[in-house]
Amino acid sequence: MRRTRYLAVGLALTIALAGCGGDEADPEEATEDGAATETSTEAPTEEATETAAASPTEAGTASGEGCAELVIGSVHPLTGGLALDGTQMDAATQMAADDLSTDGLSITIASADSQGEPEIGQTEAQRLIQEGANALVGTYQSAVTTNLATVAQREQVPLVIDVAVDDAITSEDNDYVFRIQPNATAMGTFGAQYLQALGENAGEPIETVVYMHDETSFGTSVLAAFEAEAGNVGIEILETIAYNPFEVQDVTTEMQRVAAAAPDALVVTGYYNDGVLVAETAASVQPDVNAIVGVAQGAYDLPQFPQDTPDASNGIFDSNYHFDATKERVQDIRSRFEEENGDAMRTAAVLAYQAVEVIATAARSAASCDGADIAAAIQEVEVPEPLLTFPGPITFDDSGENENAQPVLMQVQEGEVLQVYPEEFAEAEPQFPAVPWQ
Repeated sequence: MRRTRYLAVGLALTIALAGCGGDEADPEEATEDGAATETSTEAPTEEATETAAASPTEAGTASGEGCAELVIGSVHPLTGGLALDGTQMDAATQMAADDLSTDGLSITIASADSQGEPEIGQTEAQRLIQEGANALVGTYQSAVTTNLATVAQREQVPLVIDVAVDDAITSEDNDYVFRIQPNATAMGTFGAQYLQALGENAGEPIETVVYMHDETSFGTSVLAAFEAEAGNVGIEILETIAYNPFEVQDVTTEMQRVAAAAPDALVVTGYYNDGVLVAETAASVQPDVNAIVGVAQGAYDLPQFPQDTPDASNGIFDSNYHFDATKERVQDIRSRFEEENGDAMRTAAVLAYQAVEVIATAARSAASCDGADIAAAIQEVEVPEPLLTFPGPITFDDSGENENAQPVLMQVQEGEVLQVYPEEFAEAEPQFPAVPWQ
């Protein structure tokens, strides 16, 4: 079971975020493996803990006293098929470290390349901890993150998941693993609900779908959650079609199966390259559907997607976690990131930035760099200004899940990805029915 809550964390982010307009990050340092700084592992005394609970300012929590040098291990796929996202996420952790470091707390990022392989990610996480990492962020893949969760629990070092969806990664039995983004259950459940609302609001009910998905734990876990909710909202899944996202080169036969089934909508879960392939094949085969809807699809919410597929993307939806495009702070972070790195900041990178923020806030609250103290503080932490479209602050339940995590429905309209539902986050009205070839 998770530890008893004992830290009072009424800590606002005013001080933590004072450096947001500060020195720009060096993009070359973002992917450089560095030796971790040696830090104190002495736990706070009982007297200090009581003082912190009574008066965080007097105990020095707001200034970071007691944790002067915080080392965060960043484990992401820096090479291989997912390197574009991985390198962005690693660069975002460095940017966050630069933004959030203050006179009282210096944050260093120690980077590692998982190469997209669970065993390598696990070995690299262990190395970073041995070299002095006080906490970990990562990893963009559920399989890799599962292995890191084991390391985090064994070594008593907190892992804040930026991107990894599989429900099984977190549990009440693991005191050291926390997830910011919606998990697979939330992604699949909200995906089905948004699909039902989309059709109902337009007067064109979506009653049948074919579901194409990658065959990894990512795709299958989201599918399972979607299936569980689909029956509750009156959606029948006519057929499910699985594929290997890292090896697939042609889905013409699969798309012909979609056309033969004649569903109201095609639903897709997967990564970037396979998502592009599905969209381009759909535009070629042109099945008789009213919409193509991604659910946790790793392509359809990215600004690069309509640029890469100008003839095959317009009208496509995606229900996914997403940076809140309506917030000025998010706009500032993304603008500076693009200026420093030469590429538009993806949502995965925004989550990596936020993961560092969660750890830094907890370290300040705990007034300690000890992994167990930081983990206990994360359990109690409240980050009032999430960078994503969440309906409330970032807080964690007893399983380490963000209690306010939920996706948003987006759509490509005239070459731009826009938030369209729920209304509180909408930048435009959804267009439905809508497919690229109509």
